[in-house]
Amino acid sequence: MTITLIVIVVILVMLGFLVVGIYNRLVGLRQNVNQGVADIDAQLRQRHDLIPNLVETVKGYATHEQDTLEQVISARSKAAQGAISSGDEAQLKIALDKLLALAEAYPDLKANTNFQQLQVDLNKVEDKLAAARRALNAAVSRFNTARESFPAVLFAASLGFQEADFHRLDDSELGVVDQVPEVSFNNA
Repeated sequence: MTITLIVIVVILVMLGFLVVGIYNRLVGLRQNVNQGVADIDAQLRQRHDLIPNLVETVKGYATHEQDTLEQVISARSKAAQGAISSGDEAQLKIALDKLLALAEAYPDLKANTNFQQLQVDLNKVEDKLAAARRALNAAVSRFNTARESFPAVLFAASLGFQEADFHRLDDSELGVVDQVPEVSFNNA
């Protein structure tokens, strides 16, 4: 009887260690997903911080483009208050593209070193944003794979681990997020 009891206790202890190991691994992977979301948020905030400087630079050259400037300011305000995956970011991207296109109509603006530097900075932020999105998707993939693998699949849901969502691109970003932006300051 005592040997049976010892075997049962050993099995329960081993099962306990297995569950604790699975739990700790899933916690770590979930934190990686949370970090990915935070990284995207940080890049979006950096993009939002560049916009007022860009608008002020354009204001000095494109005085007849008040409507475009107001659209950018409004879109930035909405995007800054919205969720990371909201359509407001898509509207901001469209408004920014219109603002940057103004440089073609205003050669002095296009030649302005401040405007050129802001464009470079914005392109760097967009590159970092694309990298953050790829990193988030990789973290989500690792988390979901670990969650759905045996034996974790037996305990994950009961331990409170739900499937993580991949970052989905807005329609305006499809096909452009992972491409290198094309910036040219030549008058060709």
